[in-house]
Amino acid sequence: VQLQASGGGLVYAGDSLRLSCAVSGHSFGTYVMGWFRQAPGKEREFVAGITRGGKSTNYADSVKGRFTVSRDNNHDTVYLQMNSLKPEDTAVYYCAGDVSPRFPAAQAMGAYDYWGQGTLVTVSS
Repeated sequence: VQLQASGGGLVYAGDSLRLSCAVSGHSFGTYVMGWFRQAPGKEREFVAGITRGGKSTNYADSVKGRFTVSRDNNHDTVYLQMNSLKPEDTAVYYCAGDVSPRFPAAQAMGAYDYWGQGTLVTVSS
């Protein structure tokens, strides 16, 4: 199983950006998917998660109301729509897959079995 995150870049405060994570292999629809981020000098933290069928999503308090996670099981892709970006959102963003049928998605890194390589999001003021 391989996860390929994309869509990062340099944006300005208040802008929007959509990240994608394409999953190759098989059984994407059976994975709970999560997005994490790691800012310079900080630990990796949970951002958002979505259950296998997409019916349940959960978010870190810092992004609630601004970020939206979604998935397309027909195209083996999970998305993170990021609106009203702030400089403190600057980080490398990672997607991750969890083979366990958790509901809601786990917020702990250790729950995830597969990780993408990360995509850098830089928000300038």
